[in-house]
Amino acid sequence: MTVITAIIETLTANEKKEFIQLLKRKNTRYDTKNIILFKLLNSHTTPKDIQLKLYKKPSKGAYHALCKRLHDNLIDFIASKSFKNESSEEMEVLKLLVASRTFFEHKQYAIGFSTLAKAKRNAKKYDLYSILNEIYYTQILYAQQNTKASLPNLIHEFKNNQELLKQEENFTLFYASVTYEIEQLDISLVDILESNFSKYSISVSENLSYKSFFFLLEVITNTANINRDYKNILPFIENTYKLLKKEERLIERQLFYHIQIIYYVANSHFRNRNFNTTLHYLSEMLQQMHLQQRKYYNRFLPQYTLLYCLTQNFIGNALGSIQTLECFNFKKYNSQISYSLDLRLALVLFYFQQSQFKKALEVFNHFHHSDYWYTKKASNLWVIQKNLIELLIYIELNFEDLLESRLKSFSKKHISYLNSKNEIEVIIFFKLITSISKNFTYIQTKEFNIKIKQLKDTSNLKNNDIFYISFYAWLISKQNQTNLYENTLKTLQQSNTPSL
Repeated sequence: MTVITAIIETLTANEKKEFIQLLKRKNTRYDTKNIILFKLLNSHTTPKDIQLKLYKKPSKGAYHALCKRLHDNLIDFIASKSFKNESSEEMEVLKLLVASRTFFEHKQYAIGFSTLAKAKRNAKKYDLYSILNEIYYTQILYAQQNTKASLPNLIHEFKNNQELLKQEENFTLFYASVTYEIEQLDISLVDILESNFSKYSISVSENLSYKSFFFLLEVITNTANINRDYKNILPFIENTYKLLKKEERLIERQLFYHIQIIYYVANSHFRNRNFNTTLHYLSEMLQQMHLQQRKYYNRFLPQYTLLYCLTQNFIGNALGSIQTLECFNFKKYNSQISYSLDLRLALVLFYFQQSQFKKALEVFNHFHHSDYWYTKKASNLWVIQKNLIELLIYIELNFEDLLESRLKSFSKKHISYLNSKNEIEVIIFFKLITSISKNFTYIQTKEFNIKIKQLKDTSNLKNNDIFYISFYAWLISKQNQTNLYENTLKTLQQSNTPSL
């Protein structure tokens, strides 16, 4: 894959159309080949074939020059789009700061200080410490031109802001270090957090901003998704959120981060199967999504819908969840690819649990990209879950040839990775469904019972990971010939006890 092709893949269908229109406006000659090149690269045509289509013969020099111009145009386009989508509050403050400096350069000091004062008020309102640093610097630089200014007070405010900026920078370093150590070191999450709290002088208190707490929760949630240790992180998340929520003044100012934090808290309760509490936080999340003229409503609707439907499904309202996802406008939210993929996979799961296997397969067939593509857009774990449910669908529909092919493919692609990550549950489950596919009567054997007990005793089932329990419930339903969905709900209720 070329660099340009990789860049093109980051664009949505609408953005690709916008970019082509931009090229049309910029082109002054009728024979410019940049639009043709863009379309060929978008279709994943090989470089050699592209040269022949563009020039009728190999022409490396002309081709590379054209690629360079297209690359630069793409970068300019994406940068411009990013600026348009940037936080409006931050951009407005930056504009005021730049304007004030222009006024100072033209010795229009009164207008300059007035503009700078407005920038300062807005920057304080949204805790934009980095921009505030520049504002204070400008105020101090031109203080001699402002008879109303107290230089000692300005310097004092400047130093206080530097402390806040330093705290924010420390949290960025904390976030990066924790993320790195989780991947590199065989140490518990609690130990990693405590070590880095001390290292970067960070304390969890009411002074923690929503933005900082958001980054902290992101680290913890991503880690929990890897090791499924949701039980131990829940008290920390809940208690810290309660501390933070006391700072009501921050909610409106940092609404984006507040909404995302509520989602993380709700998700933590869902993973621990506190479904009523999950719905309580989701209700709070929806209320916040309607604030500021629904500014962030569309941004958060996919992930809200995902968690809401999953929760409803596991409290017994599967049909309501299915109806919601059947009506969901996937095209509208195509740019939020990760949540779109999760929503489709959830719908596959819901159909499957209702024994509507053909409908499950129909939705599953929307996944037409390669596993490599899905790993980049989602994760290895997501791909493995997708492939596992595909195997179960083929078992239920008696697609023996497809099943055999997919079993071999799964073993080739994922077993080494699963062994390296100590994913015992998935490996046991895969071996069981492989044995079932070869001989369905295997379900009634003593060996199967032993494997089921082995699976039940593994750590993640003991820690009550809801998705592992769902796969486990399928095995039990096949063994006892019981209704899959009813058995899933029953297994979830039983898993509230240590014995599962």
